[in-house]
Amino acid sequence: MATRSTIAVVHEDGTVSQIYCHYDGYLSHNGQMLTEYYNTLLAAEFLVSKGDLSILAPRVTPTGTHSFNEPEQGVCVYYGRDRGEDNTEPRKFNSVDDYNLYYQAQEYNYLFKDGEWYFKLEVNDPQFHLVSETLEKETV
Repeated sequence: MATRSTIAVVHEDGTVSQIYCHYDGYLSHNGQMLTEYYNTLLAAEFLVSKGDLSILAPRVTPTGTHSFNEPEQGVCVYYGRDRGEDNTEPRKFNSVDDYNLYYQAQEYNYLFKDGEWYFKLEVNDPQFHLVSETLEKETV
């Protein structure tokens, strides 16, 4: 069973791009991976620029043979690039306010803003929390 998530980035101009990720959305996987491998604006923007994900991994770009059915280990699996699906581009929002009103909600929702990753649990969470602080508390 999948733990679905969304991954969004606030760009320097204030707009927001958001993608869907099907697997492993929980903090100890996607949250940890985002803070470890996609912890700069450039890296976060590159990650979401490829569109909706099946699986988040440490690298976006494969170095060898890579497909949806036979992914290269450690490389993100995208629905558009790796499976040839249509309509998988990032959703765009004019501002963080627009994003907060209209974003596509899943079980876990990640947002890169001001150099930090935040998350929100859609079911019962009224606000975003810092991923790094929450992960730190979970490991203590």
